[in-house]
Amino acid sequence: MVRTQIQLPEEQVVLLKKLAADHHTSMAEMIRQAVDLFAKAQGAGADKELRRRAILAAGRFSSGVDDLSARHDDYLVKAFGG
Repeated sequence: MVRTQIQLPEEQVVLLKKLAADHHTSMAEMIRQAVDLFAKAQGAGADKELRRRAILAAGRFSSGVDDLSARHDDYLVKAFGG
């Protein structure tokens, strides 16, 4: 871990101490959890999750076309009217 220093308004410190005590954890852990939640809310890591889900879906469905892997470009041109 990397040590960092932040300044908080006194009201936030009071709230943070209470939350930490209520959750039987440290203020630092509460801040780490808050940063994780904020990052997720902002979409951080969304690409990684989408890639993971796409990889899990690969090969799970049948197109019914026997030569799709060899002629995928031809099928795309046909589908998009090119």
